[in-house]
Amino acid sequence: MRDYHINIFYSEEDGGYIADIPDLDSCSAFGDTPEEALAEVELAKKIWLEAAGARGASIPEPRYRPLIYQVSG
Repeated sequence: MRDYHINIFYSEEDGGYIADIPDLDSCSAFGDTPEEALAEVELAKKIWLEAAGARGASIPEPRYRPLIYQVSG
């Protein structure tokens, strides 16, 4: 599978962790722990890519990279 960036963050509103893949439209998952959210989004990615391939849709190349700030001090 392609190496897509995955964001994982805690959502107070949802009371758990959200994992999403910015390069794959609407590909996200929920978990009670970061590890559970990661496992769920990996499954969602697999299904997303299979569904796109089955309908002949284009599959985007991994492009998203988070902006990293360096603090000097």
